[in-house]
Amino acid sequence: PEALRQIGIDVTLLGPADLASVDLSRFDTIVTGVRAYNVRTDLKANQQRLLDYVKQGGTLVAQYNTLDSARFGGDERALDHIVGPYSIQFSHDRVTVEDAPVTFLDPASPLLREPNRISEHEFDGGIQERGLYFAHEWDKRYQPLFSLHDPGEAPLKGGTLYTPYGKGMFVFTAFSWFRELPAGVPGAYRIFANLLSAGKTM
Repeated sequence: PEALRQIGIDVTLLGPADLASVDLSRFDTIVTGVRAYNVRTDLKANQQRLLDYVKQGGTLVAQYNTLDSARFGGDERALDHIVGPYSIQFSHDRVTVEDAPVTFLDPASPLLREPNRISEHEFDGGIQERGLYFAHEWDKRYQPLFSLHDPGEAPLKGGTLYTPYGKGMFVFTAFSWFRELPAGVPGAYRIFANLLSAGKTM
């Protein structure tokens, strides 16, 4: 939140009571934090409200969650049908090399062009790792945005997925924005701003 405020974004933190009762349509975008579905049972309880918000024109950006089966009745698969409007199967896949090359799967995607024109150089200067807990499989209605991998490993395409849903847009991203934004990586701000704007540009 602090990193986003630094670039002029008006950020409101939503607690359990807010998520259950506030008029969500007043927000352009809602972002769920890293591991939010692992620790906030109110997210699961209000997921339909979030999906209705997207359907009516909002943008929901969901960051990664761990495969913590204890939070989902002992069944890790339950998480696959909670986070997005369509099924996403999560994994332990990650890219740990901080400067691993990133390939754009659809260079013409508005998410790479508006409001910021994104190039491969936006990923320069990343710290610690590219991302973690990537999606492994997903419904065909999701579009993967990037492909990347650690040296000697198979390409991973589940780091960022997006799909229209009703009048709005849902984005899942497993990139480590929680490290890159506080570290002041310029490209991270430019890319994340595009994700936040997905509902307006797609």
